[in-house]
Amino acid sequence: MTTSDREFDIIIYGATGYTGRLVAEHFVRRFGSASDGPKWAMGGRNQAKLEDVRTLVGASPDTPVVVADASSREAMEAMCKRARVVISTVGPYQLYGDELVAACARTGTDYADLCGEPAWMAEKIAELHDTAKDSGARISFSSGFDSIPFDLGVLMLQDHARSKFGKPAPRVKGRVRAMKGTFSGGTAASLGATMKAAAKNPKLFGVLGNPFALTPGFEGPSQPNGMIPSYDDALGKWAAPFVMAPINTKNVHRTNFLLGFPYGEDFRYDEMMLTSPGDAGKAAANAALDMMKNPFGAKPPKPGEGPTEEERENGFYDVLFIGEYPDGETVRYAVKGRYDPGYGSTSRMLGETGLALLESDAPGGIGTPGSILGKDLVERLREHAELTFEPEG
Repeated sequence: MTTSDREFDIIIYGATGYTGRLVAEHFVRRFGSASDGPKWAMGGRNQAKLEDVRTLVGASPDTPVVVADASSREAMEAMCKRARVVISTVGPYQLYGDELVAACARTGTDYADLCGEPAWMAEKIAELHDTAKDSGARISFSSGFDSIPFDLGVLMLQDHARSKFGKPAPRVKGRVRAMKGTFSGGTAASLGATMKAAAKNPKLFGVLGNPFALTPGFEGPSQPNGMIPSYDDALGKWAAPFVMAPINTKNVHRTNFLLGFPYGEDFRYDEMMLTSPGDAGKAAANAALDMMKNPFGAKPPKPGEGPTEEERENGFYDVLFIGEYPDGETVRYAVKGRYDPGYGSTSRMLGETGLALLESDAPGGIGTPGSILGKDLVERLREHAELTFEPEG
């Protein structure tokens, strides 16, 4: 099914929300009013708010706005038929995302979002993967900080490992060496919705705890437990649980699964955050474990709230991936990003994912940034999102 003659190349749906506005800002920075840029529009439920955001982000007054209700099957299908790609920032996706992703799957419209809700993702994979394959729609969940730096970081490490040792590393450790950023109300709302859903349906806890929840029909080997603080002898620092690991690890395994196991069927992977050596590092690692129980504190941010422009500009992250072999050989690869990881960097990553989908010739289906776009997306992020991907040592 061809979508090349559609009215728009990309619709940013949810443009009046916190992250959606940042994606629109990225498009304005990238293209301004250049006639050779993609044909893009801003979508949402309220025309007046869309027009206000269009002015706020400095978009041209003739930038189209598309009004559509996320709860309406008819409205979502009509919107999707107008675009080659839809970028969605309307979460929690388990509350507001059903009709849009289903419409994209039916109409052959490519789709990218920021979803970090694995139970919903597993449900949509079971429900819509074959539909998307048939229509040619490429569905890319988790196209922001969760899980692009980790998904693509492992992909690039394994490519480097094959060039160095002739084979992939069967064991990879993802270690966040440094990170500065804040949460938004959307992130808090997504976690809250996930916990409420699991309380109503305890079977969902099994999905949340299963590293292979997004690889239907495949159960790999027992995985390392990144939820236990531990001392990393090789790095000389304590390692603490990392709040994004439960979703990132699932996406890494799904990429391996969809690409035909280039990392091996015995691949083992975990993610943790490094603290420091000695007793101070141990105390910090244990404190991080306690924080996992309530990452947003007593007053979580409300939807629509997020870091200030200054906080976004001053944020950063630095992730090290270490591939280990049974004979003791190791290989290292680093992914670093400028800007607040969850918003300043995420908005750029999501925007570039949407743009990369315009040029992709990957088959349809529900995939990951790594399985659908791979190295092509890495190059876009290097050039347009101020991420670095490079071997170490």
